[in-house]
Formats: sequence, C-alpha cells, structure tokens
Amino acid sequence: MIKNVGTTDRIIRIIVAVIGIVFAALYNNLIVGIVSIIILLTGLIGFCGLYTILGINTCKTNIKK
Repeated sequence: MIKNVGTTDRIIRIIVAVIGIVFAALYNNLIVGIVSIIILLTGLIGFCGLYTILGINTCKTNIKK
C-alpha cells in the first residue's frame, strides 16, 4: 500500500477525528462517530482510498508499506 497522506494532513485528520468522536459521544450521534473513526484510521495509517480515486497525494515521498 502506498502512503498518500502527508504529515500535516495526518495531524489535521487526527485532530478533527478526535473532536468528532467527542462530539458524537456527547450528543449520541452515530453517523458523526463512524465518519470520525474512518478519518482517524486514515490519519493513523497514512492512506486514504478517496485520495487514490481522485488522484490526490499530499505525501512528499511515496513509501510502500
């Protein structure tokens, strides 16, 4: 799998995901929780399937893992 999410993008995704998870927990919003978990996972592993489909790559170096 080729990483296509850069460092800054990963940090932003993780911060937004944590905020979303807290929001989902406080307001019992399942959909926001699920989306936030997906965003968190893409931030942690450094790969986004949607970026692949759209041809976007924010990672400066392509690291295969």
